[in-house]
Amino acid sequence: MSIGYYFNRICPSGYLERLSQLIQKRLAPGADKGAIDSQIWDLFGETWAVMFTDLSGFSRLVSDFGIIHFLQIVYEAQRLFSPCIDQYNGILIKMEGDSMLVLFRQPSNAVQCAVAMQRAAKAYNEDKIDAEKILVCVGIGYGRILTIGEHDVFGAEVNAACKLGEDIAKSWEILVTDAVADQLHLSDLSFDQLEGAPPGASAAFKVLYSL
Repeated sequence: MSIGYYFNRICPSGYLERLSQLIQKRLAPGADKGAIDSQIWDLFGETWAVMFTDLSGFSRLVSDFGIIHFLQIVYEAQRLFSPCIDQYNGILIKMEGDSMLVLFRQPSNAVQCAVAMQRAAKAYNEDKIDAEKILVCVGIGYGRILTIGEHDVFGAEVNAACKLGEDIAKSWEILVTDAVADQLHLSDLSFDQLEGAPPGASAAFKVLYSL
């Protein structure tokens, strides 16, 4: 038997079933939605730093070089960034295409991990042709979110981090919400405020760091 089998026996996946029960209860006529919402937050609410990563230029890569080349780059990115995530006590929740969703208890760890990932990508790219270079964009949020076991996470800071990492950040950029910036006391980092803010955040900043 694999270790995953025994782990699942110890930690059964009852999160989704319990959440489904509460959502069904919330849908009932006359339901006290406020009380049910409080119960959901009591059961599933946790405070995490949320990181979304995205690999720049992938639509072009798939179009020009095909899906197998895409899979190769995704595989290499996961191999390259996994040690960084482990070093800074992150938990990889899921991968969707070329995007990674990672949780950290401390926002400082999330930002330091992002910097380490960018530096790892720079070193990796030195002897690669353009089509094989890994160019990563990162968005980070921090706050109370709903964590549904190891299945998924939901919340305003989740949405903001996703928007920053997947839609707004460019290659080599690390973008964070104001909730992250307020928690950081890293002497070697500074920030530039962005003109706008993604939904779910009051402000957003670009982390200034050295490669």
